[in-house]
Amino acid sequence: MADPPPGTRLADFERLFAGHHDEVLRYFVRRLDIRADAADLVAETFLIAWRRMNDVPDGQPLPWLYGVARRVLANHRRGETRRHGLADKLRDDLRSMPAEPETALELRHAAEIFRQLSDADRELLSLVAWEGLDTAQLAAALGCARSTAAVRLHRARRRLERLMNQTTPGREPARTQGDPA
Repeated sequence: MADPPPGTRLADFERLFAGHHDEVLRYFVRRLDIRADAADLVAETFLIAWRRMNDVPDGQPLPWLYGVARRVLANHRRGETRRHGLADKLRDDLRSMPAEPETALELRHAAEIFRQLSDADRELLSLVAWEGLDTAQLAAALGCARSTAAVRLHRARRRLERLMNQTTPGREPARTQGDPA
């Protein structure tokens, strides 16, 4: 089937949206506790409908939209389950951390050093350390070759090590020759 002219596609989508937005919203509101989540999922459902306008059946698009909405909701719930699992793991990790002053100082120091890294370095190191990704998975997450991911990770680790060697907990970074006092 050939794509309809762009103006027709937009008009068809606008009719689809205007005619079925409320039903799709009610579908999500009945199934979710948070209304803002329902609104987000409606938007995601209609985004998929826009992308797949050629797949929308003539005459009865609502059942098709409900099928899309059902899959969007399933993805949302899987994401929620993952987020809750990660939050539980973080809570458990925090509970098991020693509360000794020296350890707390070291943790603050490590956090300060970590914040000094670039966003890209922090993300790389977090994906490996917190999410447990290996270099193949890291490459997939970054959308690059495995060798590229390995090099980026190596360099990020080197920059982190350099920052850690420049400072000790509770002290200012070591000054290098030529740094203003």
